[in-house]
Amino acid sequence: MIRYALVCDQDHGFEAWFASSSDYDDQSARGLVECPFCASRQVRKQIMAPAVTGTKKSDGLKPDALKAMQTMMMQAAREVRSHVEENFEYVGDAFAREARDIHEGRSEQREIYGEATPNDIKKLKDDGVPCMPLPDVPDPSKAN
Repeated sequence: MIRYALVCDQDHGFEAWFASSSDYDDQSARGLVECPFCASRQVRKQIMAPAVTGTKKSDGLKPDALKAMQTMMMQAAREVRSHVEENFEYVGDAFAREARDIHEGRSEQREIYGEATPNDIKKLKDDGVPCMPLPDVPDPSKAN
């Protein structure tokens, strides 16, 4: 596993773990790396010093363990998405307006999800409206 310090085009800094540097490159090229604060997919690596924990080859996780961990994380992300889709109200591209209306008491309190631009998400967060991106995970039954 490798940890990267990342930053989006809105200057939000965050960290993310990847199975390898090529795994990061692949996910980034496919637009799968997303800022957890504003959902921007314009993300780049920050300069950081490597963390060296040991010199023995056995110190790292085995490839099978890495694959199992990745599978577990993808399943958890699918379960989160499924829970939201089954239990929250989909409001489409009215998400930013509706989230703000709920937060300010102009609309009934309820759980919602929908579509919003990175700029809309940034404005919501700046104004204290709680929101976060929904995990975008591929359906394993539709894999090539």
